[in-house]
Amino acid sequence: MIKRIFPAPLLSIFICALWLLVNRSLSSGHVALALVFALLIPLLTRGLRPLPVRIRHPRVILRLAARIVHDTTLSNLAVLRLLLSPSASSNPGRFVHVPLQLRDPNGLAVLAMIVCITPGTAWAEISRDRSMLLLHVLQGDDPQSVIDHVKAHYERPLMEIFE
Repeated sequence: MIKRIFPAPLLSIFICALWLLVNRSLSSGHVALALVFALLIPLLTRGLRPLPVRIRHPRVILRLAARIVHDTTLSNLAVLRLLLSPSASSNPGRFVHVPLQLRDPNGLAVLAMIVCITPGTAWAEISRDRSMLLLHVLQGDDPQSVIDHVKAHYERPLMEIFE
């Protein structure tokens, strides 16, 4: 019964708190609006969440987060080098097709976010059948190394976490 009224309790709490913070008021009107939004928004957006998240191995999240910070730092430096000396790069950007084994919709969403926030990746798309990740990388000298990197450092940990 409670799950039907509050399909996402943390989201409801966040929405309520955010409304009150943004309006910087604890008046009865704002509290009432915050509660209405906290109830209605999760109910109305319930269909947008594909599956409930079930995290299998929470410790892997820490390793994955460390890997993302490491890779993002290295990618930032590589992009900076590319911008400061564009003549040093003889390899133009290219599209790389990464075959996927990951099937969990939440894991695929996280994978798409990871590759999109990494500098050096200009664009990403997951195929309709969820079997392929299409990436546009700024330095496309070795597409197989991009595939191996995504599969080893992002897809495998995500499979451990979500599947």
